[in-house]
Amino acid sequence: MHLKAYRAWDLPVRLFHWVNFLSVVTLVFLGLVMLYKKELGITGDEARIALKEVHVIVGYLFALNLLWRIVWGFVGGPRVRWRQLLPGKGYAAELRRYLVSARAGHPPQYLGHNPLGRLAVSFIFLLLTVLALSGLVRAATDIYYPPLGSFAAAYVARPGVDPAQLRPYAAEGVDEQRMAALKAFKGPFGTTHKYAAYLLMAMILLHVFFVVRSEVREGGALVSAMINGRKVLK
Repeated sequence: MHLKAYRAWDLPVRLFHWVNFLSVVTLVFLGLVMLYKKELGITGDEARIALKEVHVIVGYLFALNLLWRIVWGFVGGPRVRWRQLLPGKGYAAELRRYLVSARAGHPPQYLGHNPLGRLAVSFIFLLLTVLALSGLVRAATDIYYPPLGSFAAAYVARPGVDPAQLRPYAAEGVDEQRMAALKAFKGPFGTTHKYAAYLLMAMILLHVFFVVRSEVREGGALVSAMINGRKVLK
């Protein structure tokens, strides 16, 4: 059977993929440590703040990398454009054709994502965006980090207190009523952030499973394509 290598993923997309992978793994690890810090014997505000700061710093890398990929989806090559990834006009019919062919044992090969992969990756990008935005809100309201932290600090600071002098999780210089209002505001963002992270972990496991499954059943060198940028197709 004649096989040929085709250029599939450009270097910016491959770099995004691996930076995103490493940052998400690191953030999940740090998030789980923060979630179970008592069980791990981590106590005190200093440790709590340090963990949060490291999580936020890695989160900046994650968010900037995601922002770059969003921009690249508008200006990059044809296979990385959003119109080629997001389900749109004619997608339902294309998905049906793919599923019928896959069930018949001869699924078509795609230089980009197959229709089922497009749906999964679109949902993953939605989760990544939700995590980035909710994470920025929590970075501001928990430890007063940019870009919104100065507004949160100014809101909760008592009259005459320099907002820049406020310490995370400390009551000194803070208006109690405004802090209570800030906690009520940030609560839903924290809940959204946590459950979006759980969903993302589940999607990553499904993503890995279906990549391996597609590699075995359909070929195409999917794994190596995200390293060298080339797919091997019939």
